[in-house]
Amino acid sequence: MANYSIWVLEYAYVPSYHVSGIVYGAHNQGYRKLPYCYVLIKGQGTVAMVDVGYNEKDVGAEMARRFGVEAWQNPETVLKQAGVKPEEVEHIFLSHAHFDHMGNTDAFPKAKFYLQERELSKWVWAMALDERFRWLNIATDPGDVMRVVDLARQGRLELLDGDRDDVLPGIDIRKADDTHTWGCQFVTVRNGDRKGSDSWVLAGDLVYSFENLEGQDPKAPTQYIPVGLAVGSQTNLLFTTDQMVKEGGGNLQRVIPVHEEGLRDRFPSRINDHGLRVTELCLADGQRSLVS
Repeated sequence: MANYSIWVLEYAYVPSYHVSGIVYGAHNQGYRKLPYCYVLIKGQGTVAMVDVGYNEKDVGAEMARRFGVEAWQNPETVLKQAGVKPEEVEHIFLSHAHFDHMGNTDAFPKAKFYLQERELSKWVWAMALDERFRWLNIATDPGDVMRVVDLARQGRLELLDGDRDDVLPGIDIRKADDTHTWGCQFVTVRNGDRKGSDSWVLAGDLVYSFENLEGQDPKAPTQYIPVGLAVGSQTNLLFTTDQMVKEGGGNLQRVIPVHEEGLRDRFPSRINDHGLRVTELCLADGQRSLVS
């Protein structure tokens, strides 16, 4: 019995992204599509999300142009296929502060947001550094950071300092310091027991691809390979990957990389009228399928 339905909803994509940005050290291996997605969690009388995407205006639009993003759709359009309106979303877990994950907080006027305190404070620190260090902010819109600070003013931001069990019933937050960013977090949804028999780990950008979990040689034993971008430690990324696998009961397929086009090959999926993918990880009792 599943308490929550979980869907990965594509809202835009980069049609041609360099593989070395996805898998660390994968130089001269060409390009592939990189979906931009967020996760919708529905059940137990609530609606929650992991991340919010970016807004197609101002600095967010300029950053999207720079990264070659196409086919952007707003949350109202994307969530409508699940019968959800943005104002009905009650809880949003922000995995980290990069523009494609934290740039559209304004679209969810009634949600409470959860972020690691270290993630927020370190981006303020990075923004204050000399321009010689501007690479650190390559994927971060300072306006997004300020909008999150304003959420605190509104009483709609909870800053966490470490792990939190049962932030919602059966949903845990796990901190991943000094990895992809300074204060990343991932979300575990325990649809079964605490041993992970029916748990799903929503990884944010701690993994981009199944190759980060499995290695690039399907004939070789499992090998973790970190993502191509880390402002923290690649070593920390590897140990966090192992932690996520354990949270998923040892099942690599329960660790979900939202930027992975290959989700379509492992889970029920369909392409909507806007050319964007809907992937269904699991359905709670009584919930209708979005892909059948």
